[in-house]
Amino acid sequence: MAPFEKSMEMMPFKQRKCLETRKDEVCTIRSKFPNKLPVIVERYFREKTLPLLNKTKFLVPFELTLGQFLCLLRNKIDLDSSKTLFLLVAEKSMSCMSSSMGDIYSHHRDADGFLYITYASQEMFGAPGRGCRAVPA
Repeated sequence: MAPFEKSMEMMPFKQRKCLETRKDEVCTIRSKFPNKLPVIVERYFREKTLPLLNKTKFLVPFELTLGQFLCLLRNKIDLDSSKTLFLLVAEKSMSCMSSSMGDIYSHHRDADGFLYITYASQEMFGAPGRGCRAVPA
């Protein structure tokens, strides 16, 4: 992949396409797939350990829960079981994992019609080499 293409890929979706183009895209998607929700999933810009997904657009059923969607993303990223994956909805909130994607979409969709979800990791149980020292009793 050319360096320019790679930098475009790392640029947020909203910056790659203008508002009108995104709105048209949502209209097309919703007319072709009326029972699916258009979702954009991107890596948090400061995330260093997780790889980029090979695609950012997902079509998700209304009844799928956020927890099920999280499992789908974990499988796509091939994430080690000792790592946590956090999802931020609309770049600002963590939603309940039992909420349906339809409910989340109705409350948090963007003006362009997409639901934006950002993923990030967090070391669980401490990072290697940064363990706490035991204090003698």
